[in-house]
Amino acid sequence: MKIAIACGGTGGHLFPGLAVAEELRQRGHDTLLLVSPKQIDAIALKGAGEQQAHALPGIGWPGFLSPRVFTFGLSLVRSWRECGQVYRDFQPTAVVGMGGFTSAIPLLLGRHLQLPTLIHESNAIPGRVTRVIAPWVNKTLLGFEGCANYLRKAHCVVTGTPVRRGLERIDRAVAAEKFGLNPNQPIILVMGGSQGAHGINELILKTLPMWHNQREEVQFIHLTGQADVNIAEINYRRQRLIAVVQAFSTQMEHFYSLADVVISRSGAASLTELSHYGLPSILIPYPAAADDHQSYNARIFERAGAARMMIESKTTPEALHQAVSEILAGRELRSKMAGAAQKLAGEDAARRVAEEIEASCNRN
Repeated sequence: MKIAIACGGTGGHLFPGLAVAEELRQRGHDTLLLVSPKQIDAIALKGAGEQQAHALPGIGWPGFLSPRVFTFGLSLVRSWRECGQVYRDFQPTAVVGMGGFTSAIPLLLGRHLQLPTLIHESNAIPGRVTRVIAPWVNKTLLGFEGCANYLRKAHCVVTGTPVRRGLERIDRAVAAEKFGLNPNQPIILVMGGSQGAHGINELILKTLPMWHNQREEVQFIHLTGQADVNIAEINYRRQRLIAVVQAFSTQMEHFYSLADVVISRSGAASLTELSHYGLPSILIPYPAAADDHQSYNARIFERAGAARMMIESKTTPEALHQAVSEILAGRELRSKMAGAAQKLAGEDAARRVAEEIEASCNRN
């Protein structure tokens, strides 16, 4: 079969889409990723090997009062035409959307062409595109069971959120040597996701002076996003802290394998990867996320005992430093949080999604 997978715009949509594509190719199918023109998509696809991909024009909904409404309308028309040409060339058997604005046109066009269509929603509450499109597609695949409560008119199947095949645990000593870190000292991994790095970066940099006197006892891996990478490097050097600072990484398997605690946003794809590795975390939901869905995601992990949730606007550098210190100092606490995170892992999610796609195709 030939499966078009509409994903991209954020890592939370793109990485699960890559995972589904990997599983489908393993099963002998052809896949084409339909992504956005954003830089994050281009960077992430560099590590995708021979995977076919096409960037469709388009922007997210800017709001009725935005001066970009006209631009948004034009982008929809351009995307519809370009997607039609892509479908004529690729001849897809089915269309899968991973949520977000990048999924809308490919799914609507697939529906118009009477192809099997499926949408996957990774978050605890559905995004705007999922809410609108889910009742019209053949199946809605969910990362969290509770999401079905918001989609009562849709045909929902809980699959979990797929994880890329390359995310395997690396030997700690090998990973540490690769990045010049000490495998015997605690490592804090900081990541803000593709949209929400700046607020976390500001908070973390304000805590660094508190780690100055413990600089022989702790190390950092900090993924900053492109805008803050230079200022972050300067601040770590100023405090003489050992740190690996990068804007973005395609080697997350090394960083996850090294982390003792993670400070992160709570996008669904990030949480899926944290649970896959069984990592204790401090979750700081992105305050500008649509419908505050990251807070809903974080609360699931907090209730399970896998994470502590902190609100960005209410979190002081002192409070963050204390929370991280407590987790690093409490071996039993870390073990309990790690175990709780692993229990939330949706193992074989990519296989489940692939099976639902195959089943939808076979019924048509």
